[in-house]
Amino acid sequence: MKIMAGNSNLPLARAICGYLETSLMDASVRRFADEEVFVEIHENVRGEDVFVVQSTSFPTNDNLMELLICIDALRRASAKRITAVVPYFGYARQDRKPGPRTPISAKLVANLITQAGADRVLSVDLHAGQIQGFFDIPTDNLYGAPVMAADIQARYSVSGDLMVVSPDVGGVVRARALAKRLNNAPLAIVDKRRDRPGQSEVMNIIGDVAGRTCIMIDDIIDSGGTLCNAAQALLEAGAASVSAYISHGVLSGGAVARVNASALKELVITDSILPTEATQESGRIRILTIAPLIGEAIRRIADESSVSSLLD
Repeated sequence: MKIMAGNSNLPLARAICGYLETSLMDASVRRFADEEVFVEIHENVRGEDVFVVQSTSFPTNDNLMELLICIDALRRASAKRITAVVPYFGYARQDRKPGPRTPISAKLVANLITQAGADRVLSVDLHAGQIQGFFDIPTDNLYGAPVMAADIQARYSVSGDLMVVSPDVGGVVRARALAKRLNNAPLAIVDKRRDRPGQSEVMNIIGDVAGRTCIMIDDIIDSGGTLCNAAQALLEAGAASVSAYISHGVLSGGAVARVNASALKELVITDSILPTEATQESGRIRILTIAPLIGEAIRRIADESSVSSLLD
């Protein structure tokens, strides 16, 4: 088993190697003067089981090309099996046609990864579960809920006033799964109307949140507008405090400043995406590592043992 990493999230790749008690493969992923990606592997990988760790986060297209070229380099070097470990799968929000003459880009990216030569894909909290079906190769979708539930149990009383909140109707299944891990905590839903991408208007709260410690759960925070509006609406509905646990901290544009100025007590994200300097310096944002979760999944794939038990 060998671990290779692109440039999108080297700290996470090194943490995964630390969990597995191994080191990153000797390879270089660099740019020519015109920004073309060039990959060179400096050790023998013939017949090896290789895992390429690369989130396709910002800059999305550059990181995606790095992943594809790493896979191609390994395939041409006769690696036995290549697993694309994509903690954050970019383009996942384009998983259907929202209107006429629009692409399904998530399927296109799945085809690119498959055609590049990947034999397997490992990701965390895909935006939509059906994306697993976009791949014609085995795909494992890990859940960050066990990591989040353990952190919540360590910091909050899981009985009494704790309430799990879905910031939209589409995330109810994810919120219910977390609530089940927290001794079947009660569930509330924020009903919102989105007028255009990146903007939303909170309409009403489904559930009694008065006096409750509310924990919002979602897979992606991008501009942060939806989450901050939902937090304000929950406090106006009588919630004692509002925190949020999000799998992927995209945090584009002025999202960090928006979170800092919001009613959120705390925003907790995972390190699936390399945090920016502004994110690290924010006193309102905390980062959970998913390196042990991904590392254990990699170990089990390499050993041909069960990965599904990690989801329990």
